[in-house]
Amino acid sequence: MNLFLSLFIIFGGGILGGFLFEKMRLPKLVWYIVLGILIGPSVLNVVDETLLSISSYLRQIALVIILTRSGLSLDIKNLKKIGRPAILMCFLPACFEIAGICIFAPLLLGISYLEALLLGSVLAAVSPAIVAPRMIQLLEDGYGKEHHVPEVVLAGASCDDIFVIVLFYSFKNLLASSNFDVWGISQIPISIVSAILLGIAAGFLMLSTMGYLKLTKTVQIIFMLGLSFGMIALENILKPYFSLSSLLAIIVMALLVSAFKKEEAKEIQKSYNGLWQCFEMLLFALVGIATDVHYAFSKEGAVLLGLILIALIFRSAGVLICLIATKFTWKEKLFIIISYLPKATVQASIGGIALSEGLSCGTLVLTAAVVSILVTAPLGAILMDSLYKKLLNGNKPDLKEEKNIS
Repeated sequence: MNLFLSLFIIFGGGILGGFLFEKMRLPKLVWYIVLGILIGPSVLNVVDETLLSISSYLRQIALVIILTRSGLSLDIKNLKKIGRPAILMCFLPACFEIAGICIFAPLLLGISYLEALLLGSVLAAVSPAIVAPRMIQLLEDGYGKEHHVPEVVLAGASCDDIFVIVLFYSFKNLLASSNFDVWGISQIPISIVSAILLGIAAGFLMLSTMGYLKLTKTVQIIFMLGLSFGMIALENILKPYFSLSSLLAIIVMALLVSAFKKEEAKEIQKSYNGLWQCFEMLLFALVGIATDVHYAFSKEGAVLLGLILIALIFRSAGVLICLIATKFTWKEKLFIIISYLPKATVQASIGGIALSEGLSCGTLVLTAAVVSILVTAPLGAILMDSLYKKLLNGNKPDLKEEKNIS
């Protein structure tokens, strides 16, 4: 099978099928996974081996794009303005979901607690690809404005992804090294602190070039991508001697650019959004290609579905705790819970990493990621689209300064 023919099938089939799915008001990324399953080894097996051999690199590039977009779009001032609920939503629901999986996964699947933590960190992120467009539409239509419902969901979703990805790489490194001891655990704060310092350095380098060299927008994007790839390369070089989280450094770099060059950051983000449209198809199709359909439809697959539903209950409890002592009505709280159900982007980005790195739980983690996407992405999208008018007030935005809701 020719590599270019494989890419033609993915992009051509992805665009046509995605259009049909959008007409049916279903997330097009679900079709990308289905397309990957159909052309992958489990069904038609028409994918070129070259594409499979570079899939881990393509997945990492997609993750760089996702995290850079999150960093560039994150508004710290907005988090402070909304207050406690938005800040808690950045991490508490994910912590509850990981805790639920850590409790039940060893009982239901017979895996270790560290493997359960890894599985939980893959499943615990909400999907901005599903949530963000709908929240932006609600803002434009004036739904939920009185109590900042769309802003709370948007702010929490971006940070939620960042938090979960940092946890995933920490758990993965512990599992890969088998050093679940004081030294192994101590590497987590070391990697975080070193990443923040590296990200600050890269951020100021990026800002300096933007300020003094007067780079065009295209060159700024190329330079930012180059810095991101350089930090990933540095992590790989230092891995035997020193723990460093390059992905966290990339987020910090993007945050600094957003904080000091807000208008330029918006322009860069638009270009990254264009890059994402291409890599979104590739990423989700590759996840489908790597999926073992027979495993997904086995007894273990059914158990995984049950585990995912249990985890969503824990997640919903975490959301409710975030909203305690706020002005949200019970209908608004229910809508926020629904908005925090869909999974897609992060699961597709990191779901296959455990398998590609040869971890014993790799097939389980990837299958869980795929099942969670196929179930929660359409479910969350359909529920949000059908219930927002019933659960949220349709008041138009008020011109007065809006008060903190916490």
